[in-house]
Amino acid sequence: MHTTDAAAPPAPFWLSQQDCHLDEFIRTVERRTALAAYPHAAAVEENILVYDCDQVRALASDPVALRALQAEWGQALLDGPGVVVLKRAVADMVCLEQVNRVFHALIAEQHASGQAGGDHFAKPGANDRIWNAQQKLCLRAPEAFARYYANPVFAWICQAWLGPAYQMTAQVNVVNPGGAAQAPHRDYHLGFQSAASCEAYPAPVHQMSALLTLQGAVAHCDMPLASGPTLYLPYSQRYRAGFLAWQQRPFRDYFARHCVQLPLAKGDAVFFNPALFHAAGHNRSPDIHRMATLLQVSSPFGRAMEALDRRAMSAALYPALQALRKQGTLSADGIAHAVAACAEGYAFPCNLDRDQPIAGMAPPTQQQLMLQALAQDWPAARLSDALDSHAWRQQA
Repeated sequence: MHTTDAAAPPAPFWLSQQDCHLDEFIRTVERRTALAAYPHAAAVEENILVYDCDQVRALASDPVALRALQAEWGQALLDGPGVVVLKRAVADMVCLEQVNRVFHALIAEQHASGQAGGDHFAKPGANDRIWNAQQKLCLRAPEAFARYYANPVFAWICQAWLGPAYQMTAQVNVVNPGGAAQAPHRDYHLGFQSAASCEAYPAPVHQMSALLTLQGAVAHCDMPLASGPTLYLPYSQRYRAGFLAWQQRPFRDYFARHCVQLPLAKGDAVFFNPALFHAAGHNRSPDIHRMATLLQVSSPFGRAMEALDRRAMSAALYPALQALRKQGTLSADGIAHAVAACAEGYAFPCNLDRDQPIAGMAPPTQQQLMLQALAQDWPAARLSDALDSHAWRQQA
């Protein structure tokens, strides 16, 4: 006979904002990191694991030891503090300087054109942001790109969290002197959704979201505490309802009182679970333009099995939906279901130079365009133009 443990009621399959309890959150995060549990780590500082990458690179010739290190990293990101600092992750400082020159040139070109990069968490123009810095670096300086991304440390930790065939993307963020701190948050995917949107996804998807990406930051300059390196709340990735909780004031207040921060040297890197509560710090320095490459590495599994031309499908379906609605053949729900089967329902990947996150965390989707067109009874030609514009904004 199948029995359940009466002392442990089943966790809810659907999470709501009412499932966020600060006392439970506090019990989750108030734990200490034991250095002995992570034999390859050099130190624990502010409850965060610190690794010496000179020692890490020495493991390259020993596949068994390297595999053990990767398992240690994966466990640290999953159930441990959720964040690791990799000291001297970049060994080729000549390459790093070459990459810096490319980024400074790109930023100067943006300024000259009057372009202000929008930001998910800051006012447009407050900082300097290079969207799709990975592609821009590759096209502008392919040799520097090759040397920068040939870094084995980056590959090893990406494989530890996502396995092979991961997809690398990167943005450059420069927080200028006086740049304000971010509000604490979680990251992509569900971290970019509103609370109402998060509630629409079942709890297992909340858990899965963090397994689909790895967040990283590479310091392109020295980052003393005055420059505002990222603030972290170790172990907060373990809190099940965290994609809803970070948007609530009591949790943000707790973060402000208990978050930790480590200085970084040029060439250091930090990698963390995207579900970890974190926030860029306030740059209180008078002259440090804090520059980092923000690495967002994605699982290859978030892809459909077949490639479809959803723009063409949407244009073809739209007149049929208009006709069926006028005939009364399909209800509003039925139309929405048909649109969901046809048009792209997710805003990403997109070109954040063209679709900058100024009005919200994500640009509109094909599905939203179609539903708006149906609600306002657009002519088919108008929707076709809107779909073309939407497709152009998503092209790199």
